[in-house]
Amino acid sequence: MTFNSETSTVPTITLNDGNSIPALGFGVFQVPDEDTYDAVTHALKAGYRSIDTAKVYDNEAGVGRAIADSGIPRHELFVTTKLWNDDQGYESTVNALDASLVRLGLDYVDLYLIHWPVAKKGLFVDTFKAFQQLKKDGKTRSIGVSNFTQAHLEQLIEGTGEVPAVNQVELHPGLSQSDLRAFHTGQGIATEAWAPLGQGASLGNEIIGDIAKTHGKTPAQVVIRWHLQIGNVVIPKSVTPERIVSNFDVFDFELTPEQINAIGGLDDSDIAGRIGGDPDTFG
Repeated sequence: MTFNSETSTVPTITLNDGNSIPALGFGVFQVPDEDTYDAVTHALKAGYRSIDTAKVYDNEAGVGRAIADSGIPRHELFVTTKLWNDDQGYESTVNALDASLVRLGLDYVDLYLIHWPVAKKGLFVDTFKAFQQLKKDGKTRSIGVSNFTQAHLEQLIEGTGEVPAVNQVELHPGLSQSDLRAFHTGQGIATEAWAPLGQGASLGNEIIGDIAKTHGKTPAQVVIRWHLQIGNVVIPKSVTPERIVSNFDVFDFELTPEQINAIGGLDDSDIAGRIGGDPDTFG
């Protein structure tokens, strides 16, 4: 199946290395490989051009097949994958990206992320040094991290002399990460949100529901729009074609400052609002 390769209308965010990332992408976390091909195919057909996967998702091959069959020129796509915790360390990192590229069927990825800091191993600085070399070698265009706290980021920057382009973290109305986002802004790090809908937990909130009715949109569309307006890169995931399309239909309305503040006020603190692991202890 070949799709129209017209340039996507999704706005982009310029990273600190000069490259650009689409502000809205498509995530495939917890999507089985056998379902990933169809999901990514529907996403590309809907207009998404940024796909986010990871080694540990075990679906890089499905992503690669969908990309190959889409007929969309490689330069129009933005592909992210992530290094899993067991592969941290200089040499193992180099080998891990080579293996991911084989599974994806690509010569390079647009963004490579350290999936978790796993600080107790003490390897993320050496791992990022390998990332720096992989970027020089042209195997990844941009390099970044995922699930890093401010303390982790400060240690990484001091140890490598480079500010990562992206930090992908759990971020949704129940965990708005305002302090970390402010640090990112000061450092020139793009904030990317995983679990942007709170794995559905945000969608039943009355405040979000009222805002959705005001705009004639779904709660999911309102939350995605909130992410975009506060400057996040957002990667919602779904395997349902209708929801894949709906999640992309967020560029024809705008939240008011009051509505943005109301959604931001739903933050339930770093501990109570967290769905995933604690970056200080996970891994």
